[in-house]
Amino acid sequence: MKENTDYSYFRCVNGNTLNSVWPSPLWRFRSIGVLVTLPLFALGALAQEGSTGAVSSLEMSPRSAQIGQVYVPPSSTEQKPGFVHTNYVLRSMDGKKPAPLSIATDAGLPGPNSTTTFAETPASLGCLYIGSPYSSGCVPKGLNGRGGGPSAAGYGAIAIVDAFDNPNAANDVATFNAQWPLLATNFTKIYANGNGSCSVPPFDSGWALEESLDIEWAHVFAPKAAIILVEACSNSWSDLLYAEQVAFNYIVNNYPAGGQVSNSWAGGEFSGQIADDPFFADWNYVGVTGWKTHILAFASAGDSGLGAAYPSTNPWLISAGGTTVLRDASSDKFVSESCWSGSGGGTSSQETYATSFTGGNMGPWADFQYPIFGQGSRSTPDLSSDADPASGVYVYSGANGGWFIVGGTSVSSPSLASMINRAGNQLGSVFLTPVTSGGDWFNTEENNLLYAQLATTHAYRGNFYDITTGSNGASAVASYDQCTGVGSPRGVLGK
Repeated sequence: MKENTDYSYFRCVNGNTLNSVWPSPLWRFRSIGVLVTLPLFALGALAQEGSTGAVSSLEMSPRSAQIGQVYVPPSSTEQKPGFVHTNYVLRSMDGKKPAPLSIATDAGLPGPNSTTTFAETPASLGCLYIGSPYSSGCVPKGLNGRGGGPSAAGYGAIAIVDAFDNPNAANDVATFNAQWPLLATNFTKIYANGNGSCSVPPFDSGWALEESLDIEWAHVFAPKAAIILVEACSNSWSDLLYAEQVAFNYIVNNYPAGGQVSNSWAGGEFSGQIADDPFFADWNYVGVTGWKTHILAFASAGDSGLGAAYPSTNPWLISAGGTTVLRDASSDKFVSESCWSGSGGGTSSQETYATSFTGGNMGPWADFQYPIFGQGSRSTPDLSSDADPASGVYVYSGANGGWFIVGGTSVSSPSLASMINRAGNQLGSVFLTPVTSGGDWFNTEENNLLYAQLATTHAYRGNFYDITTGSNGASAVASYDQCTGVGSPRGVLGK
C-alpha cells in the first residue's frame, strides 16, 4: 500500500475556453484535435448555499418512522455557507454517540410486517446485490460471522474524494479485509494540496470515519479495482472541487481502463453550481487520452429525507439514494428492501432543462429522465442501495477506536460505485463511434442505461429490485421515485 503521496501539481490541458472549441450543436465535439480547459478553481463553488429545490409532483407522503436509534456526527450536520458535510449516521442504542462495538454478534432490530433488520456484512450484501440473497450463507452473522464477500472482480480504479486526513486509512482497510476475510486492497492515499491550501490536510475524526467507510465498501464489490483516497485540505467547496480534479486526473494518468469517483459529501444547492458540473464529468479530463478513458462519478443524495443536494443533482453523475434491508423475523433471510426514511432525493432548483449546451443542466445531452419529467428539472436519486443504519454496514475506524455500524447514503455512493465497477461496462460521458467519422458526443451513458430499462418487460425486473414501500417524504412507488430512483441493483447486468 502507498500512502501520503504529495500531489502538488495540477495538469491543465490548454488555455482554451470550453465553448470556443465546440462546433454546432454545442454539445457535439470533434475527437481529433479538441482540447478542453481544466480551470484550477470553480467560480461557482464560492457561492453561498441556497435552496434545496422544489418538491416535484411525485406522490408525497409522511416520512416512514426510523427503525432504531441514530446518532448524527457533527461532520454530518449542516455546515456554514461554502462548506459541505458528510452523509453518514451511526446506529446507536440511545441516540448518543456509540462506543466502538464490543459485542460479537448483532441482535437485530424489529422491522415492519414481521421483519427484522441486521447489520449487514460483505457476504450478506454480496448475496443481495451480486448473487442470490436466498443462497446458503447469505444471512449476516455479526463480526463473528466472517463469510468472505463477492468473488474477485473489478478493473481500473475507484477514487474516493474526502476532506481532511485519516492517518489510519491504510491500516483500517487492511483490518477490514482481514476480518471477513477479503482480497487485499491495492490502496493509495493522495493529498490534494497542489492548490496551496495546506501541506498535509489536518485530522478530523468525523471525516476519518467517513474515509474508512468509503475505502472499505468501495473495495467490497470490486476487489480487483485499485482504491485511491484523495484527501482535500478542508471541507470547503473550493478544496473539494480541487480534489475532484486531482481524482479524475490521477485515474486518467495512471489507469487507462478508467474507473469511478465517489463523493459521499453534499451541501445545499446554490446559484452558479452549474459552472461546477463539468468537474464531475469525464469529458472535462479525457481529451488527452483521445476520449477513451471513461470515468463515472457518484454522489450521495443526502440523509435528511426529501430535498435536493449538490453535487447529487449534477446530471453527469449517479445520485445514490438509500434503502432498508428487511429480513424475516424467524429465519433472518432476505425479504425485501424498503425506502429508507432518511434517504435524500428531490427536484433541483438549479439543474433545469436547456436546449443549448451549458456544461450542466438537463438537456439533449442528459435526457435520461425525459420520459418521466419531459423538459423538467433534474430529479434525484438515480440508483440506491442499503443505507439505513438499522441495516447498516460494519466499518473499522482506528482513529475512532474500532468497529461501528454505519448507515447513510455515504454507504450507498462507494458501494454503488463498486458494483458498477464490477459490471465492467466502463461507461463515462463520451460516446465514440466510427459512424460519425470522428464527430462524437457527450452524453450521460450510465444513467441512459439505467433509465432505459424502466420501460422493459423483462430486463427491469431481472436487473433491479423495484422498491415500492416506505417514504422519505416521497412515497416509494413502482418504477421511478425520489427515494430509491430506479431501484437497487440485482446482479451486474444492465449496470
